[in-house]
Amino acid sequence: MFTDPTPTDADWPIAGETVRHGTGVNSNRAFPTSGFPANLDPFVLFERFYIEPDTGFPMHPHKGFEIVSYMIDGGMDHADSLGVEHTARENEAMRITTGGGIRHSEFPADGAACNGLQLWVNLPREKKGVEPDYVDASAAELPTRELDGATVTTVVGDGSPIELHTPMTYLDVRVADGWTWSVPDGWAGFCYAVAGSGTVDGRAFGEGDVVPTRSGGEFEVATDEGLRLVAVAGRPHNEPIRQQGPFVL
Repeated sequence: MFTDPTPTDADWPIAGETVRHGTGVNSNRAFPTSGFPANLDPFVLFERFYIEPDTGFPMHPHKGFEIVSYMIDGGMDHADSLGVEHTARENEAMRITTGGGIRHSEFPADGAACNGLQLWVNLPREKKGVEPDYVDASAAELPTRELDGATVTTVVGDGSPIELHTPMTYLDVRVADGWTWSVPDGWAGFCYAVAGSGTVDGRAFGEGDVVPTRSGGEFEVATDEGLRLVAVAGRPHNEPIRQQGPFVL
């Protein structure tokens, strides 16, 4: 089902890898890593960040892509050069369109540690210079569906106020029994285990693991103990992703 040559089909799920950045923030990065040294067009990178009270990301620049931050636990204070100041808390989301350039900072709120997920999505070549923009969504604004075997919250996609310049979906899925992840043909994507354990197409899948795809398809997720994952998919731009630190050119 997973056809990208790096890694081979036999290699997934892939374990995320620890990276350290900002003023000492530790993250579990899904990609790109030494185990999966590639982007997943249109996605530049994805990681789970853990910000302790004495660490964070002071004001710094970005351009050329969009950022989706989704909080798992605690609160994160955001401030940017647009004049926005906002605290995102558990199950809340923020989207930044960096476009032609923006500066922002991220620190834990209330003197307590926080953790969450951050996704970078490439902007297509013709939109690299768009005006920077920001939007956030509370947990109540993100639609949630109860299915047989799973509860699915849409972070990006139908019904969510979070929209990007790239056609894509971003789901927060709490699997109690089973769930099928359907990725449109030709789309790229990945699922990432946030907590718990289970299987994807019969293969063991637990916290910090990643299952990528570049060609769409269906993946059967199952669990006996409970599993929380995010499933992200988008339409590729079919353009090179050229990341230079905080910029995607």
